[in-house]
Amino acid sequence: MRRHFRGHGSFAFPSLVIVATFLCLLCGCTSSLDSLFGKTLPPDEGVQKIPGIAEKVTVKRDNMGVPFIDAASLEDLIVAMGYISACDRFAQMEGFRLVGQGRLSEMAGQAAVEMDIYLRAMGVNKAAEIILNSASADLRHFLKLYSDGVNAYLDNNPLPMMVRVTGHKPEKWEPIDSISVFLVLTLGLAQNLHEEIGILNLAQKISPEKLAWLTPIYPDEPLPFTEMKKLEGLDLTTAAADLENIFSVICRTNKLVVPAAAASNNWVVSGRLTKSGKPILANDTHLPLVMPSFWHLMKLRCPTLEGAGVALAGVPGIIAGYNGHIAAGMTMVMADNQDVFLEKLQQKDDGLYYLYKGDWIKTATRDEVIKVKGGKDVSVTVHETVHGPLMNRILAKDPRHLLVPMPTDQALGIAVSWAAFEPDRTMDVFFNIMRATSVDGILTWTASSRTIIPLNLVMADEKDIAWQVTGRFPVRKGGRGLCPSPGWTGEYDWEGFLNPSLHPVVKNPEEGFIGTANNRTVPADFTYTLSSSWYYPDRAGRIRQLIEKSGTEFTAETARAMQADTFSPFVGYIKQALLDETTLEKMKSAWSGEKDKTRAEAGLKVLREFNGFMNVDSAGAAFCGAFMSCLSKNLFADECGGTDTLAWKSLAEIFLMAYSAHHDHLSGRCQTSPFWDDVTTTVVEQRHEILARTVLDAIDLLEEKCGPEPEYWQWGKMHHYEWLTDASRLAPHMGFLDRLGMKIMSGYIDRGPFPAPGDHTTLNVSGYHPGRDFDTWLIPAMRIIVDFGSEEPMVGINSSGQSDNPASPHYDDGIFAWMKGEYQNFPFQEKNIEKQYTKTLLLTPEPCQGN
Repeated sequence: MRRHFRGHGSFAFPSLVIVATFLCLLCGCTSSLDSLFGKTLPPDEGVQKIPGIAEKVTVKRDNMGVPFIDAASLEDLIVAMGYISACDRFAQMEGFRLVGQGRLSEMAGQAAVEMDIYLRAMGVNKAAEIILNSASADLRHFLKLYSDGVNAYLDNNPLPMMVRVTGHKPEKWEPIDSISVFLVLTLGLAQNLHEEIGILNLAQKISPEKLAWLTPIYPDEPLPFTEMKKLEGLDLTTAAADLENIFSVICRTNKLVVPAAAASNNWVVSGRLTKSGKPILANDTHLPLVMPSFWHLMKLRCPTLEGAGVALAGVPGIIAGYNGHIAAGMTMVMADNQDVFLEKLQQKDDGLYYLYKGDWIKTATRDEVIKVKGGKDVSVTVHETVHGPLMNRILAKDPRHLLVPMPTDQALGIAVSWAAFEPDRTMDVFFNIMRATSVDGILTWTASSRTIIPLNLVMADEKDIAWQVTGRFPVRKGGRGLCPSPGWTGEYDWEGFLNPSLHPVVKNPEEGFIGTANNRTVPADFTYTLSSSWYYPDRAGRIRQLIEKSGTEFTAETARAMQADTFSPFVGYIKQALLDETTLEKMKSAWSGEKDKTRAEAGLKVLREFNGFMNVDSAGAAFCGAFMSCLSKNLFADECGGTDTLAWKSLAEIFLMAYSAHHDHLSGRCQTSPFWDDVTTTVVEQRHEILARTVLDAIDLLEEKCGPEPEYWQWGKMHHYEWLTDASRLAPHMGFLDRLGMKIMSGYIDRGPFPAPGDHTTLNVSGYHPGRDFDTWLIPAMRIIVDFGSEEPMVGINSSGQSDNPASPHYDDGIFAWMKGEYQNFPFQEKNIEKQYTKTLLLTPEPCQGN
């Protein structure tokens, strides 16, 4: 039966493919598209000869296409993993590889040029080389074996249609390519470049003192007035165009594949609190809603290793899951290992100079050439200061050439420091976690190894539980890295990195559980700055509440219910703000006429009766969502100069979700905030007046979106999931014919929209941008639970299917299971393996030539 969901496909479509696709769809021949795409599906049964393995490898699949790879040696297992990863996800892998190397323009054309330049300037290729050169001999060997498996796929199968239609011819896979894929994820887990650029955009409209009210640190910490003073007296006008370009490209990159501002939940409960007396670990990683998911589910087995969980297609090994001995899960630390430095610049006859500690120093330069599909090569010169690459004008549209100097009127530079250019053993650590047999074994690696990827790693074995912070955290001379720093004085420079032995770690805590949700996991007076960009404590508090509520009866079913939980602790702040008797009386005086009062009282009645669960059929959830959207504009848009300005777009994109200014303005400490005054009027408004106006605006919005009466109001009518591929996200930046092709293909390859429960404050996260739209962009991209008291400990689910080919039955089946809260079994006992995995593909050695 033909799917009726919308979709999109490759990165760019040549006109002949567009015409052919258009004719197919005009004739209603969607089966033709299945045939077209289906011809590139690799076999999942039978026998396949591949080079690189020494003995037969069995690949079985279950009813959702999840592979179980069974090999006679670790070497053969890794080769087979590379082969099967490519069979399922090569289109995704190739996209990740090209993005990670700043080469997506080779497949996507002009639409990706700015993003490639940005990533080249950031030095992602340099970081990949450092990781490869730092890797152990064992890891380099494994990366080579994995590459052999990917190349066996390329040699024995047709390219996926979503690659073929672009005319792109992939190169052989190399070990550095797996590292590039890994760095795509790592860059997104670094904080807080996008925030600092956003602050500079806001600073063009809002004074540094007022900015502190928009960038709260944490509820129990002072607002960052001192930090924002670094921006006083700076003239940002000469850099305004550069900032707009940088912000645009960062946002595009984040939405496409680099998940900046990602999140996640994890918790691990000691056997002292579980019904079985054995630990239980749960993890759901919050990443952008994309098609396919970032994650690829797998079960692996050889004589020296067995494991199951989530992998990143293009990278060998299991990143989070269970190996028969230990379970591991991760969340984002929200680590701030990026800083923006503002530089004073001066163009001289022989080049560009920057001021540093009283001296004018010539910038270092490197040249980058971007190859563009269907166009001319693009050349850029990247200038670097002691703080890193200058992002100025490298993203300007025209002209862009090696011989074109930076404009002479450029007085302010924007340099970026990123903690990625040190010897690094991150991938070694992950590979050794997969092979660990105890919590102590993991801690031996994580507590002593220098790694770039910043994570809250929780772990368990049969008797122990633990938490370890990983990553590389800069030690700053001054400031806390929340907002850009003047670079010319040297007073905010980095002085190396925090020693891993000082990273937070806990084993078997007295309270019997550990939970993290991107909240501040260290005391306010912790000696070192890990971040200034924590998520607020709502989700972490909910984790604690539900675990404590279970007493000593915690089970895997408890963990399932928690991962599906749509209760929003933030609703309590909205109720406190609007239903407080004193405030309510003041609001009534601000509503003019009986009609306004009647409408407002009807809306507040819905809020008063709301139980806090953000379910799709909830009127209370719809009211809260509408209220927060309207409050965003009524509180902040006037100071930003309106909702069409770059300042507002920066605020809506970045600062109204994570460590949210909403939170502070509805809680106690921001009741005297200057933002309660509407600066577009001649009078000075009070808090209750803005709240009263917002209630009526929210009701107007609800009536527009849902209907005229509260019985019509439903959260799911406003708030949706929609699975879009990377190509659709690039489509607005494509040429006319390619945009047309994407529009035509959307009916075949995209999925959704579907009503979405939850929001950014619920454990079952469905994050959106308040004040901009209600479209979900952040979800639990996977869910896993490991119960050491169960006969078969691990279950899990992905947020999309296993395949990135829309002709596959496993392109979208994970979506429906995920939305229903279902899980897939990952059995380890032979009798259960036989029941679970029903399709068999044999990979046999390809004889050497001459035999």
